[in-house]
Amino acid sequence: MTFRSRLFWLFTFFVLLAVGIVAAGVTFVTRNAFEELDARRTDALVAQFREEFKQRGEEAALQVKGIADAEATTRMAIELMRPNADASTYYWDARNVAAAHQLDILDFVATDGTIISSAEWPARAGYKLSWVTKTDDWASAGAFLVRMDTQEGPTLGLMAVANAVPVADKRIYVVGGKKLGKDFISTLALSEGMRALVYLNLDKDFSSDGLLDANGAVQEAERFSPLVEQVRQAPKEQTAQIAWSSDPASAEAFHLLPLEGRDNELLGVLLIGASQRERVMVEHRIILLAVGVAGLGLLLGALLSWWGAARITQPVTKLVNGAREVAAGNWNARVDLRSKDDIGQLAAAFNQMTEQLVDQRDRLVQSERVAAWRELARRLAHELKNPLFPLQITVENLRRARMKSAEEFDEVFDESTETLLAEIENLKGIIGRFSDFARMPRPELRAVDANEVVRTVVRLFEAQFSAVGRPPITPELHLEANLPVIQADPLLLHRAIENLVLNAMDAMPSGGVLALATSSGEGSVIIEIADTGSGLTPEECERLFTPYYTTKLHGTGLGLAVVQSVISDHGGTISVESESGVGTTFRIVLMIRPAVETERNVAPAASADSVSKGQARVAAAAPAAVAAVPAVESDGAANGTGGEAFSDALPRDVESGESHEAHGDGAADVGADDAAANSREAITTSEPEA
Repeated sequence: MTFRSRLFWLFTFFVLLAVGIVAAGVTFVTRNAFEELDARRTDALVAQFREEFKQRGEEAALQVKGIADAEATTRMAIELMRPNADASTYYWDARNVAAAHQLDILDFVATDGTIISSAEWPARAGYKLSWVTKTDDWASAGAFLVRMDTQEGPTLGLMAVANAVPVADKRIYVVGGKKLGKDFISTLALSEGMRALVYLNLDKDFSSDGLLDANGAVQEAERFSPLVEQVRQAPKEQTAQIAWSSDPASAEAFHLLPLEGRDNELLGVLLIGASQRERVMVEHRIILLAVGVAGLGLLLGALLSWWGAARITQPVTKLVNGAREVAAGNWNARVDLRSKDDIGQLAAAFNQMTEQLVDQRDRLVQSERVAAWRELARRLAHELKNPLFPLQITVENLRRARMKSAEEFDEVFDESTETLLAEIENLKGIIGRFSDFARMPRPELRAVDANEVVRTVVRLFEAQFSAVGRPPITPELHLEANLPVIQADPLLLHRAIENLVLNAMDAMPSGGVLALATSSGEGSVIIEIADTGSGLTPEECERLFTPYYTTKLHGTGLGLAVVQSVISDHGGTISVESESGVGTTFRIVLMIRPAVETERNVAPAASADSVSKGQARVAAAAPAAVAAVPAVESDGAANGTGGEAFSDALPRDVESGESHEAHGDGAADVGADDAAANSREAITTSEPEA
């Protein structure tokens, strides 16, 4: 993910987080405000109900008391105390008196509880109203709720009882009041979005007919059954909610108030409902507003992230590109940033670093060139010193023989010329080996089957594996079937494997097992050559690929350096693993499609370009192995000496396998025809190393 994307998502996250927190906070506060408002309105309505209940109860008590104290009531009591009094003469009195005092319920009850006259149900005259006689002092009781039977059916009445003036030991009870129903509910002042209902708990089970509002029966009364049952189970003030549909705005919150009688029995439930539509609509508006703000924040975040990223990532991108150019080899890369902030200081430090790297590279190249010349001179002097001494002795012998007779001179002359020719051939061989290492050609890539190359090399050495007079060597092939075809130079690859096989044979003078294996990796092919010789020490493994380093009494120490050069020119790697007394394994890793230059796609001017500044003349005159030394500043020597000059080997640049661009010049000094022929020979062109 790019910095611009991270900046955008970071800004978006914080915008959404801020908007979400604000929206959640506003919604929470709004919900609490509405709940508090609903609670206040509900409390006010409950208080209004109780006040109305109390006021109507007091009115009923006063009216009942007035009826009990009326002269007509006293006269009724006196008449009924007479023997053989006829109570039927007062059959309609209760209805007439109730109508005069606007009472829904009025009963005249005798001392024994018998109804004398009933306004709500005249036919009940003569029936018992036994609960009236259970209390003597009704004056202090006040109004109360009680279940009353009427001509229309049972109902709840807000009732009061008063005693008429007693005659002798007899008295008349006046029971009167008003029904608790829709007329009572209609007197409550309801706020918008609120409603009041009353449930008359007259039956054992829930009855839809018992639920009333100001208009009478309630629609979908069955939905209130759980609420009523909830109060029946726990007769106390409670709250509940009914969702009338899937729309949250249809929900309605109810405050449940139990209505109890004189004996604390549950006679009814007052339900005060508050619609949640207004609250839900406000919350929806808040959410829509939050979404709008979030969208605006995202747009603003995109703009700000683009602007901020442009100010930050563009300089960083320039720095990244500059670093990539330096990594690709362009040490003259510079970053053009003129800002004075931290990025500008970083760019200035980067430019200063590249300038210092170029200066250090030039000094290192110069020192390595001088070291390479010195080492080459030392090696050539060492190799040429041995043949030159016999040449000097031979010439001196010829000069002394010249003073003798012709017969003796001819004899000495023939011997001396044979010696001279032998030593000259030795000198040519020495120079040819140096030229061969310097003139390693670039690989000509083509499709190559690594398994077939390994088989060809093994067939070439089959006679030597079981040669008479030397311990046998047993070859073992472990070749992976369906090995991918690689792009390589078959001759150079063949030559490298031959050198490793010869090296393994020299490491097993007492015979042993030579194992060659191939396998495939991720986009690569692996070739392993293992012997069962005496093995190498860790110090020897570190310096094994260093030019001119050898552990044998014969050879120039260039064999494994040539192998490493070939593998490196193919874009591959070679490594060695060895254990003393067990054996040594060389591991070659070649890419299936290497990204390397070949003789076909390298311009003739490549070698000239690899020589820096004013040293072209020196490079042209020196052997190619030395002239190409500064062409690469990369991989490092196998012996771990870093960028230092030689101690007893050529610089790391020679080993890296990339130092053969200027191979044409040095070869002219040692015979171009011989060196060109030697570069393509399979076995005799380089010497194996232990």
